Amino acid sequence: MSAYENPVADHRRKWDREEYERLAKERLSRENEEPDKDVPVRRELLKPRDYKVDLDSKLGKSVVITKTTPASQQGGYYCNVCDCVVKDSINFLDHINGKKHQRNLGMSMKIERSSLDQVKQRFEMNKKKKEEKKKEYDFEERMKEIKEEEEKAKAHKKEKRKERKRKADEDDDADGDPDMAALMGFSGFGSSKKTK
Repeated sequence: MSAYENPVADHRRKWDREEYERLAKERLSRENEEPDKDVPVRRELLKPRDYKVDLDSKLGKSVVITKTTPASQQGGYYCNVCDCVVKDSINFLDHINGKKHQRNLGMSMKIERSSLDQVKQRFEMNKKKKEEKKKEYDFEERMKEIKEEEEKAKAHKKEKRKERKRKADEDDDADGDPDMAALMGFSGFGSSKKTK
């Protein structure tokens, strides 16, 4: 008798439906008794950073990295919130502005809606800042700065003229005595200056 003819010799696995129904009912009863653990967490609204992102501190520095070097000291930018290393500054900025990083900080990606009063207050504050900057601008101080810049430019030009003159004098000294050069056969190889 072959396996196809004998229904007992079937190779398929048989499931005990009554056992699994009992397990499902127990799980449902436990879930109903316990308070919901998967209630969505109320996250903070997105807000601006109150710190400066450090992108320049490791710029131009060499670091020896071994197998045992911790991730925070390896090459690239380390995010201690997400425990990851990002290789360049652009990707690091994308990461810290991204959804995953903001979630790990406890923020949603939603922005607080500003009211009309808040917008008006912000405009007034910016207007006051501009007026304060205009008051700080002093005409006499600006004139002094301009004079100082002009004096520096004159001194720089004067120094360049002196340097050119000194180089020209050195070239004349290097040519030496023209009679001696002619005796040695160098009369045709000197500078492009015409001799008298």
